[in-house]
Parts: sequence; C-alpha cells; structure tokens
Amino acid sequence: YYTVQAGRHVRSSPPGSGRDPTPAMLRELRIRNIAIVESLDVTFKEGLNAVTGETGAGKSLIVNAIELILGGRASADQIRAGAEEAWIEALFEVEDAPLPQTITPTPDGVVLKRVISRSGKNRAYINDSLVTLQGLAAFGRETVDLHGQHEHQSLLSASVQRRLLDSFGGLTGLAEEVGGLYSRYQGLRERIREIRERSRERAQRIDLLRYQIGEIEAAGLRRGEKEELLREREILSNLSHLRHLTGSAFALLKEEEGSVTEKLGELRKLISELNRIDGSAGELQGVLNEADALLQDAAHTLRSLAESYDSDPGRLDEVLSRLSLIETLERKYADDVEGILRYREEAASELEELETLQEGAGGIEAELGEVERELKERVRTLSRERRKTAARIEALMKEVLTELAFSRPEFRVEVSETPLSSTGVDRVEFLFSANPGQPPRPLRKVASGGELSRVMLALKGIFADVDEVPVLVFDEVDAGVGGRTAESVGRRLQGLSGRHQVICITHLPQIASRAAHHILVAKEEMPDGVAVQVKALDREERVREVARMLSGSVTESSLRHAEELLRGS
Repeated sequence: YYTVQAGRHVRSSPPGSGRDPTPAMLRELRIRNIAIVESLDVTFKEGLNAVTGETGAGKSLIVNAIELILGGRASADQIRAGAEEAWIEALFEVEDAPLPQTITPTPDGVVLKRVISRSGKNRAYINDSLVTLQGLAAFGRETVDLHGQHEHQSLLSASVQRRLLDSFGGLTGLAEEVGGLYSRYQGLRERIREIRERSRERAQRIDLLRYQIGEIEAAGLRRGEKEELLREREILSNLSHLRHLTGSAFALLKEEEGSVTEKLGELRKLISELNRIDGSAGELQGVLNEADALLQDAAHTLRSLAESYDSDPGRLDEVLSRLSLIETLERKYADDVEGILRYREEAASELEELETLQEGAGGIEAELGEVERELKERVRTLSRERRKTAARIEALMKEVLTELAFSRPEFRVEVSETPLSSTGVDRVEFLFSANPGQPPRPLRKVASGGELSRVMLALKGIFADVDEVPVLVFDEVDAGVGGRTAESVGRRLQGLSGRHQVICITHLPQIASRAAHHILVAKEEMPDGVAVQVKALDREERVREVARMLSGSVTESSLRHAEELLRGS
C-alpha cells in the first residue's frame, strides 16, 4: 500500500490496519546455486513473516542467504555441487537508504547482489554498482538485525546499547549536549596547547617583526624616492660637463659678441623699420617680439641650471648612501620601495594578531574553565539518569524474560565509568545469565542461539519505539520453548511487527498462526537430487500447515485446533 508524499512514493500501512509504516523492508530474496538450492525466489511482506517447514527442508538456507547478502562470511563450499558460482539478490524498499555517496538511489528501492565464485573472484553490488563487502555490511547494519547464531546483530554492540538506553530514557538530547560541550572543550584545549607549544616560536616571530618594522620605519622611505635619487645621482656624477654645457649655451644665447639675442635685436630693428613703411609686416614683428621673450626666458633658465650645479660637494655621497640603504632593504623585503612599504603594513598586521593571540590566551583559559565546569555538570546528570534508566530496563527485562521461559534469568545493564569522551563517562553493556549461579556475561558471549534470540526478542520489544533498525530476522527464537511460552513469543513477535518488518524461522504453530504472511519451505525428491521450494500459503493452506505443526500430521482434531489458533491471532 503506497501513498504519495512530496512527489515520492512512500510505503505505508493500509487504512485501518493499525500498523505504523516501517521505514524499510525486505521485499524479495533470490537465491541461485547455494548449498542444495539451484533456484529459489522468496517474497516477503510487511509485518510478521513466518517461515515454516519440516526439519531439514531448507529454512535455514533463507537466513544464511540474508546473512550473506549483508556481508557475512562466504566460501566456495557454499556453492552448489556442479556450479561454478552462486549469487544472492535482495530487493529492499527503503525511504532514506543508507547508501554510499557513489550509489544513486532509485524509486524502486535498493537491490543488493553478491556473487560467490569458485575462482575466488567474488563481487558485490548495490543498484548494479560494484561495491566492497564493507559497503553491503554498512547498508545491513542500518537496515537488518539478524538474531540467532549470527554475528549480524546490532544489539551486540556496546555503543548501540548505550544509544538505545539513552533513547529509551529520553536522554538523547542531553547526550548530544554533552557531545557538543566535549567538542568545545577539546577544541579550546587544543587551542591553548598550540598557544603554549608555539609561545617560543611566536615570541621569536614577534621580535623579528618588531625589528623589521623598526628598520623600515627608521629608513623613512617615500614612494617614488628611489627614482628621484637615481636622477639626482646622474646629475651629480656629471656636474663639470653640465656646467660646461650650460655656460657655453648661455654665452651663445646672450653674453658673447654676436650672440643669438644680439642678432635677434638687430633683426627686430630692421623689421620695425619695415613695418613703419609697410604695415603688413606687423605680424612678423609680433612673432619676433615673442621670440625675444622666449629667448630671455631660456637665458634665465640656463642661468638657474648653472647655479644649481654649484651644489654641496658632499651631496653625491649622501645620495649614494641613501640608494645603498634602499637597495639593502629591497634585498631583505621586496623588489622596490612600494613593496617594502607594503611588507611593513603586512608585518604590522601580523604583529598585532600575534600580540592579540598572546594576550587572548588568558581569555581562552577562562572560557575553557567555564566549559569544563558545565561539561562535568552535564556528564554527572547524564550518568545519573543513565543509571536510573538502566534500573528500569533491568526490571522490565526480568519480567519479559521470565515470560519467555527463563525460570530465573539475570539481566543487568552495567554502567561502568570510563575516561571522559564525547559520550560522557559511561560504558553501557547488557549482561545476561540464564542459569542461577552463573554470573551474567555480555550478550555477545551468550553461546546458545535460541537463548540469545529470545533475549533479543525481549530487548526489541522493550526498545520497539526507539529502535531504528527496520527489518528483524529471528532464527531459533523458539528453540526449547512451547506451551504458554510459545504463545508469549508469538504475541511479542506480532507486537514487534507493528513497527518493524519481522521474518521468523519457526517450528511453533503459536508463532506461525500470528503471521501476516506465511511462507512454507519444502524439499522435494527429484530424479537428479533434491529441490527446495517455497510457497506463500493462502488461508486454507495455512490451516493445514499449522495443523501439521501441531500434531506432526493433518487430522480432523489438529485442523480444528489450527482454525482456533488462526482465529485467535
């Protein structure tokens, strides 16, 4: 059943079903050449899926195939005799798929595929894109929990147990606040460490910058000064020649007999007489008058130039010394005066920053103290609330485990102190013992697959509202139980299916009768071997299968009992 949200097809429960939609589900599983299976296609549905069949029919093959598709261990021994490779393919319907960045999601869902080859060239794919086994496993950790004799169980991880405890106790916000404060705390400590470690280096840099700035400022450089000095050096280096040139030019222009101005004066008298007789020469007379004025100015300029060349004899040494200073600074700091002045500005800015940083260390230390006090306060509160929540979980688990055929179970949520980290100072671990006198041990060390499955069923029931793994697969959950316990196991599996897709391999009619979807696995003798077949059962077929599970054969009595079970579920 689908609805449309924001342009996407989103799976939801049918109206009136009373079931919340799950964020993901395993829709199809295709198995080729695994063990005795040549070809097997299994379709699962939302809610509780029961997989039944006689002992040895091949039910465990389905669970093993799911484990392989999630990155479990594989070997060539698992390939069917006579085949060179085997493969498993699974279709998941997922709203927000935890996919690698290189994988493009599709509207149809996520297809996982794993190929196992005798040659050792094994391959893994997500949506037809080649990935590593770690890629499959990463998707699996977010999507499927496999309970039984399997490693693929998120609740075996202490970090997952801590997160679930926090979610159950409504402590997620406080835990995130602790994480944020810890991050700030570590960042401030790192800044102070860097300041202290680099204090000598920084002090040396400050001294160097102060010296360089002082040296440049003492030089009193001006923009364009070097060009002016170069021009002055050229003049001072050629004073004798310049005096000769200006003296000769001045004499030729004005002083000596027959100078330019003297000749021009004679010419002006002639043109003046010409103009008196012929007025049309007036314009020419005006030009000559202007020329005389210009020549007088030129003479004045020549005299000034000549006087300027009578400079202080020591001035050349001063110019050369100044140019030498500028060239020394250029070798140190830049290619020209403009660059030296720019370097001085940058050095002053860096110096100010370093001095501010040095002065700011005290402020950072004060801030660190405040953050540390707040962090310790929040950590103490979080630790206290975790221990309270742990006691609630222990009480609930004892009640549920007793209902699930553990006569005197001991379940403990151990909250032990660890060094401060982003998660606080607590290590959370779930411990369990099924037998009196035996100390509880971490769940990952519980040897019996049946026991562990029932413990996981109890935990999943308690954490149903906060557990985010959408697909739960239970194998051996009914090992060693029957009667009332079987009823309780079935009821709890059915309760879990309201928020998760549940797939259960079972021998118990009390569980199978509560399933929303019943799958029968059967093994059929063939002329060339055996074939494993699966079938989704309709109502009538379910009655016969539940009847067989009740008494080992189908009788009128077992059929009536099966009907009662199915009606009561």
